[in-house]
Amino acid sequence: DLAISVLIAFLWLVSTFVWAKALADIKVSTGASIVPGIESCKAPGTTCHFLSATRMGILNVSVVFGLLNMILWAGNVWLVYKDTKLHS
Repeated sequence: DLAISVLIAFLWLVSTFVWAKALADIKVSTGASIVPGIESCKAPGTTCHFLSATRMGILNVSVVFGLLNMILWAGNVWLVYKDTKLHS
């Protein structure tokens, strides 16, 4: 049914963008910018250094695959639309 396909494609698009935003927030929350906000690093005579964070390349790939999957759903919606009476 066309309505279901459109709904699924739309929800997939929204969820992909939500995941991309969450991933960006995770990167900010685990980056070097958090060091000045740590209370124990503010103590006199204390020096804190940011060494590294976990690699997040596979998470970036998950966002790309989410967008590619949404493109596949959009193609599915187009094919379903062409098979309906709305197209003629």
